Amino acid sequence: MFRDAEKHSQYSNVSPSQCYGRHFQTIYQAAVDCPMLSKSSYTRASLLEHERELQSQKENFFVNKISHILPIETTRVFIRQGVALSFHFLNLGRRLTSACWRTSCAYFKCICTQVQGFLSRVRRTLQGSSHDIGWLQRTEGLPPTEDGTIRFMELLHDIRNGEHCLPNTLIYLLIPGLFSNHSPLYFVNTKKFFSKMGLACHIAKIHSESSVEKNAWELKQYIEELYWGSGKRVLLLGHSKGGVDAAAALSLYWADLKDKVAGLALVQSPYGGSPIASDILREGQVADKEARRIMEFIICKLIKGDMRALEDLTYEKRKDFIEKHSLPADQLPLISFHTEASTAPGVLATMSHIAHAELPWLPLPQFCSEAEVESGRRVPVVIPIAAAMAVSALHLWLRYGEASDGLVTRCDAEVPGSVVVKPDRKLDHAWMVCSSLRKDRSEADASEMCEALLTMLVERWKMKQA
Repeated sequence: MFRDAEKHSQYSNVSPSQCYGRHFQTIYQAAVDCPMLSKSSYTRASLLEHERELQSQKENFFVNKISHILPIETTRVFIRQGVALSFHFLNLGRRLTSACWRTSCAYFKCICTQVQGFLSRVRRTLQGSSHDIGWLQRTEGLPPTEDGTIRFMELLHDIRNGEHCLPNTLIYLLIPGLFSNHSPLYFVNTKKFFSKMGLACHIAKIHSESSVEKNAWELKQYIEELYWGSGKRVLLLGHSKGGVDAAAALSLYWADLKDKVAGLALVQSPYGGSPIASDILREGQVADKEARRIMEFIICKLIKGDMRALEDLTYEKRKDFIEKHSLPADQLPLISFHTEASTAPGVLATMSHIAHAELPWLPLPQFCSEAEVESGRRVPVVIPIAAAMAVSALHLWLRYGEASDGLVTRCDAEVPGSVVVKPDRKLDHAWMVCSSLRKDRSEADASEMCEALLTMLVERWKMKQA
């Protein structure tokens, strides 16, 4: 608009014929060439009048020209802006559609990933330890086992008839398992039974809630102290994790202990791993982090133990340890003892005696003796361990189809190269160390079974020496 106005403003410097057409040029020429008008008669006033008329016509022409130009240019600008705005909105719509599509695709991929991850966790949870149970028996290259159940039953029969053959030339070391520090009566009855026969029997003072390697080092030092203090070899019997700790000590420090240890009996020990520990701590399953936090709170906060004590009993940790550190089964007599827990309804009413509680002093009649007074103040602490073991054994049987004592399956308790003892009697995992309030005098108790196992171990040790 400004460009056109500037162009038309230049018309004031040109002749009338250039600006206003042939009509004004003809009037001007007639006025000059007319013979009837002289130069004197063409007064200044008439010229000024013509000039004003011309100026007025010039201004009217400029205004008319501008009035015709402005609508056209305004329309063009509006059209150009409308077209540009349309293209802008089209481009914005295209970009918005593209962004929405990319966001939808990313969201869909995220949902698919989450669904696949959840299905993988569900699959891993349902699979559980089905591929790990019995892995020792499926591994090639390991020494075979030998069944010694018949000989064990013969020795147990002789012991119940009063024939005790354990020599006093050895020291008998009982190694407790996990959470034994919270059961004051763990192995106590067995130690008393051996002490009455005049045998040197000890219960290893280790922190059972520590890792396997830490307990292996403590057992190594404990065995050396017993050997150097008495000059006698040490015969080991470990229950549950105690057997794993003892086997780890022999595997790691066999060069230092081979002349000090006479043999090892593993009683219900998860040498190959425990499905209970693995199912609780397995990563990648449903609620794995929540289960781990709960166990960390129980073991680390309440019991003041080490989380590795439970981790070392998983299949993954046991596989890694056994591959790196083999047990010298060809140089050392080994016995593996495992049982199957009863799932009968009557087991639910069985209570296990784990401790004694001291009652405050009460005035009793004077005719009671001091021993009776002391025994009256001691109250047994019992918990339904057998019921818990029965439920756990039933769970393992229904889920994996494997017989167990409630915590350890039979096949995972067999050490390669050992003599395997597997009685038919239904015994849960805690029966060997925690006495039951209902005792069957017609059956052997835990102390007699431990004596039979150690007697069998002494026989194997003598055979190797010969």
